[in-house]
Amino acid sequence: MRSTLLRRLGLTAVLALALAGFGLAPSASAAPAAQADVTFATDSATTTPGGTVNVSMTLTNNHTYDIWFVYQTIDPTWLTTQRPDLKYSFTGCTLATAEGSTPCSGTGPANLGTNYGATIPPGQSRTVTLTLQVAADSGCNGNIGFYSYYYVEFSDSTNISGGPAYTPETRVLCA
Repeated sequence: MRSTLLRRLGLTAVLALALAGFGLAPSASAAPAAQADVTFATDSATTTPGGTVNVSMTLTNNHTYDIWFVYQTIDPTWLTTQRPDLKYSFTGCTLATAEGSTPCSGTGPANLGTNYGATIPPGQSRTVTLTLQVAADSGCNGNIGFYSYYYVEFSDSTNISGGPAYTPETRVLCA
């Protein structure tokens, strides 16, 4: 298994060098101002088996047009998947807006975009909070973390993609 990973990494490096040699690699340049961004926060850096942690994702519209469509994924990081003794699941989801909080339309590592309640006007944000439940029989002394990719469409027919964006890690401690 290790040799397959090394081959993939080697092939990726060779391709990157070849593209750079032919001048086809992306060049470093000043990035335009972000039109939308997703930020993450957790309400606790640690928990114990049987505990919960709230993972909040805030989507901010920095564009001059409404956000009409959002697609977002959330998946465990590679290091999280390497600890089969860590047991957890998303058990709840809420959307916070200026008008208050409502339940999300779905939970788990799937399309979270519908949970943001688009349309999002310019300058406004929406926050989706997932409740991460750590199983009572979960292993200890490991970190649980997630990464996310997102895609946003605006009412002026432009779009932006972002990611990977990483959540803060939560450490599962033994009591």
